[in-house]
Parts: sequence; C-alpha cells; structure tokens
Amino acid sequence: MKKFFEDIKKDMKFKSAGPGKKLTEESSSRPEASQAAHSKGASRKAPTKGAQMAGAAALARIEQQPRPKVQTSQDAIRNQVKRELEAEAAAVAASQKNTDIEGSGVPQKDPSCFSVAGVFFICPLTGKTLTKTEREMHIKEAILMRFSEDVMEASVMMIHTFNKDKEKVKAAIDIISKYIENICKNPTEEKYRKIKLSNKVFQEKVSVIEGSREYLQALGFESTALPVDGEDRTEEYLVLPPQEPDALEQIKVDLELLQKGEPIRAKLDRQPQVFRPSQNATNFELPPDFYNLTAEELKKEMQLKNEIVERNAMLRTKAMREKDEQRERRKHNYALLRVRLPDGNILQGTFLAWEKVTALYQFVRDSLENGWQPFELVVPGGQKLKDDEEFALNECNLAPAALLIFSWDAAVLSDIAAAGGKTDVLLKAALLENIKSMS
Repeated sequence: MKKFFEDIKKDMKFKSAGPGKKLTEESSSRPEASQAAHSKGASRKAPTKGAQMAGAAALARIEQQPRPKVQTSQDAIRNQVKRELEAEAAAVAASQKNTDIEGSGVPQKDPSCFSVAGVFFICPLTGKTLTKTEREMHIKEAILMRFSEDVMEASVMMIHTFNKDKEKVKAAIDIISKYIENICKNPTEEKYRKIKLSNKVFQEKVSVIEGSREYLQALGFESTALPVDGEDRTEEYLVLPPQEPDALEQIKVDLELLQKGEPIRAKLDRQPQVFRPSQNATNFELPPDFYNLTAEELKKEMQLKNEIVERNAMLRTKAMREKDEQRERRKHNYALLRVRLPDGNILQGTFLAWEKVTALYQFVRDSLENGWQPFELVVPGGQKLKDDEEFALNECNLAPAALLIFSWDAAVLSDIAAAGGKTDVLLKAALLENIKSMS
C-alpha cells in the first residue's frame, strides 16, 4: 500500500512536469510548454478532503504495522518444547480419570508388576506392620492403650507424639519444668504446689498441648475447686499434695523423662528380599508410595518443565543450581536399592530418601553371614561409596531406585584366601530361605 501511494505521487509529479522535449530545441519554447502543461493539469480535480484523510490514515496504518520477526533456532526449540508440553498436559488431563492419586499421580497398575508391594512401617509399641495411612492412627491408639500400664510413660509419649509443633512442646515443657523446680526448692510453700487453670500462661502455653494435663495428674496433681479471696465463688486449680522427700526425688526423675522424651514414630520396614541372578535387576516398577507428589504438584510439573527451558537459556549461579537440585530430590520420599553380590544374587531393601549412606552399609552388613568382613559398594557410573559417607541417599542420586555392585575388600579377601578361608556363603540363611526369581 505504501508503495502504491508513492507511485501515485511520482506519477503526479511526472505529469505536472509537462511534455518532453529534445535537447536541440530552443529554450524559448519552454515557457509555452510549461504553460500548456499547467493548463492541462488545472483541468484535473484535486483529491477531496475526505480522500486525503483516508490516504493519510492508510499510510499511518502501514507505518504502524510490525515488521516480521526473524525466528532464531532457540525460538524454534522453545516453540517445539512448548508444543510438546501442551500435548503432554493434554494427555495427563485425559488420563486423569484413570490415575491413582495417592499423593503421586502414578497411573494404576497391577500390584503384581511392582518391584515391591509398597512402603510399610513397623510400630515400635506393638510390632504391627502398617501402611503409610495406618501408622499415625495406630500409634495414637497404642499410646492411649499404654495408659492402662504406665500412666507416666504414656503421658510423656502423648506430649511428644500428638503435638506436631516442637517449639510449642518445648515451651510447655519449660513451664512445667519451672513448676517442678519451684516445688522441689520450696516443698513447704503451698503456693508453688497450686496451678490456676485460668492463668493466662497456663492457658496459652500448657493446656493447649495434648497430654500436659495427663502428665501433671500422673505427677500427683489433683483437680480442686478453691475459693476466690473476697468473692463468693471458686476457681479450678491443679493442686499437688505435700510430698515426702522420696516422692520429690521421683518427681525429678519423671521430669527428666519428660525433658528427654522423643516422639514415637513408626520405623520403616526395609522389606529385605533376595533375588536370584537376573538381567532385569535394573528394571524398576515403583508403587505410588515412593513418590512425594500431590495431585496439585503433578499439575505443576508441566510448568516446571517450561521453567527449565527458560533457565537453560540463561546463566545460573551455583546457589540457583543447588536449589533446583534440592527441589528435584524432594520429589521422592523413598529409595528402593538393590545390591548385586559376587555370586550374582541380588539383595533388595527400602530406605528413606534422606537416610545416610551409612544406613545402606549397615543394612548390607546385617544381611551378610560374615558382617565383620570389609566390603565396598559401587554406584552406577563406577563411583565407590564410602562407609562413613555423610551424604544422604538422594544426594548420591540413589533415589527413587538404583542398582549397586558389591565387592569384598581386596586386601582382606587375599588374606583370607592365603589362610585357606572361603567366603562361599554370602547372605544369612534366613534371607536365602525366601529367595525369589525376579520377574
């Protein structure tokens, strides 16, 4: 359009210049020709005001049109990744109905195809094997049942286990400790043996902690209504009767029990399993329990991939890279680890993703017939893990699953061979009794 209007302008200028002439013609004819041309041009109508405005608007629109952007190879890559992510997001949305979202977003599969049945825990109070969803309620019930056997021990367990906020628990214990210390220092002072339940500090710091009332009652405090001075009413107190010296010493012991108490937590069941030699040792099918992704986090995975594309296009500091690695590690709660032994058999166990490497070594050592004999574990890639390694399993890229290679310490093995010893049997008989073939 712009060229079109420019051509019109040139044409008008050309015509207004008059007819052409030869270079040999006299200059006297120039005014006449010019006058004739001018008279012809006068007969042409000038554009109307509306036409001029329309033309000006058209030129303005042309000037404002953006020039086409030349697409770089990086732009092409980003567009391709974007299309793939959109397609993947659509696929996830379409399969959402067939997805088992127990905090993972892993599609439902036949349980028999999994490398392990799931993640299980053992209650330290009852010894019962529990699933992830059963453990908390079962432990609470076990602690409450404990009151029929030992009220003091059960109340301490209750305080440390039922309350999740450690800072609030510590604050309550500090106040209770102050109560007891004042009583022990001033055993004959009645005021130190009384706790007003309406007291602001007690209400905000102590009574809000589950198990605190039970603990004080286990110490010997009794609920008592005492008259209010100058008023015709009573207030509820917890009152500790006068104590003999021996009883005061026992109270000190019970206070120490509270101060050193720890939450009762279900212990992860390693589920040790031995498999016969197999080429499928590196094939893992993990159940949903192994993943730490909620349904909402699963949706955000697509957004994170977009961010990766952007991050790869810019320089990042070491701190930024470490933060990304930590976020990646947090996706997995557990690690299923296999150790290929010299005889070809494979030892398998389940671990918390943030457990130290020493826990893996201890698991293998406890499974060996000769646990005293030094050995080494080699991770994929050929790097040796040290027995005293302070790194977590997920920091060593062993989560959510990995196959490691076992080897005896060469120097010790040669000494045993020189002495005529043998290490034919590697694992304990109890493990070999349940050996399976890997599917």
